[in-house]
Amino acid sequence: MEPKTLLVTGFMPFGSEDRNPSWEAVDALPERIGAWKLCKLLLPVEFDRAAALAIRAAEACRADAVLSVGLAAGRTAVTPEYVGVNVRDASIPDNAGQKPAGEPIDPNGPAAFFSTLPVRAMTKAIQDAGVPAKLSYTAGTYVCNDLLYSLLKRFSGAAVRAAFVHIPLEQDLPLDRSIRALIAAIEAI
Repeated sequence: MEPKTLLVTGFMPFGSEDRNPSWEAVDALPERIGAWKLCKLLLPVEFDRAAALAIRAAEACRADAVLSVGLAAGRTAVTPEYVGVNVRDASIPDNAGQKPAGEPIDPNGPAAFFSTLPVRAMTKAIQDAGVPAKLSYTAGTYVCNDLLYSLLKRFSGAAVRAAFVHIPLEQDLPLDRSIRALIAAIEAI
């Protein structure tokens, strides 16, 4: 059986951080997990640009699914995201200096899109792997949400499924545990 292709994305450092464990965890994943062959992509922390690059990469590698990973400072559990909302509202500028305040991602788009990967099963698989996890109902309003909403909008009605997972800072969850969580989540897809 031909393996399915999963695009997995992580982000560059942003704000006051000099590292981003989302990319470090993605980069450390093996090339194959279960039935999935992984394509990996490092994304800039920039509104519009991150989504455009991820969509282009998903199309280029003929992805069957996209799993994006981001950093959520202040969280202590891995959190698969249930919904992407149609709003950009940044408390800090992105890496291109953009700081939108209450703007829609798509003025003509719906208020929200729900993840099309099995985020509940992914959350349980992470917990079963011994890593703290809980389902999240907000991907925030920064670049992570912008990416999730844009992916879900682009692939709405298509065979390509998508979801987003936030991981905590390394001080709150060691990188090896975040990697274990991502492997468990991917195995559950």
